[in-house]
Amino acid sequence: MSTFRIMPSSRLAVTCALAAAFLPIPVALAVALLQPPAPHSTSLSDLPQVVPEPPPAEVVRKELAALTVEAPHPLEGYSRDKFEHWAAENRWPKIQEAVLRRDAKAVSPDTRARTASQHWHSPYDDRILTTASEVHVDHVVPLANAWRSGADKWSPARRHKFANDLSTTQLLAVSTHANWSKGNKSPDQWVPPNAAYHCVYSRAWTHVKFTYGLSVTEKEKAALNSMLDTCP
Repeated sequence: MSTFRIMPSSRLAVTCALAAAFLPIPVALAVALLQPPAPHSTSLSDLPQVVPEPPPAEVVRKELAALTVEAPHPLEGYSRDKFEHWAAENRWPKIQEAVLRRDAKAVSPDTRARTASQHWHSPYDDRILTTASEVHVDHVVPLANAWRSGADKWSPARRHKFANDLSTTQLLAVSTHANWSKGNKSPDQWVPPNAAYHCVYSRAWTHVKFTYGLSVTEKEKAALNSMLDTCP
């Protein structure tokens, strides 16, 4: 009578990988599912379930005053790949998925639906989005702006942390239209069309820059101060 033994996780992972390499794609996917999770991997349930609130305006004003004011650094050498964005610990779960799940709002089922659906509120343009294809995950402080504000001098690890930071209001689910419109622009070049969000946006932008020691330009600082004036 043969005895079935549980293979150590490291050996099982190697065995699964070798097997998958020689199997048709559907079977290979099934084999991949047998692999155990990484010992220190992060699950979606372990990540923040709400958007962090930036500090109040009176605190943010002090943070803004403490930021270095200088001309933007050259964009030479910049690449999004240098931020290793969209990767959580051990590259799973994807940060995009975590943000979409965190920012989704449940819609109660009605008489025509058996289960609740989800939607997203885009704070930039005050739009309700009903399908994930309408949603983009935005870096409040764009990666290119961060590069020109000091991230060009960072280590790869610090850039990675910045691009995947869920501890501040750096990542938000917004409409694709608003995301494309914003691009890599700073607050002196672009502000959310939804004026009611200007207070939160300026607080979020400033706090992210303060947290990571990034600089601002004169015009950028003036635009942030102007938006902070809209705070109650």
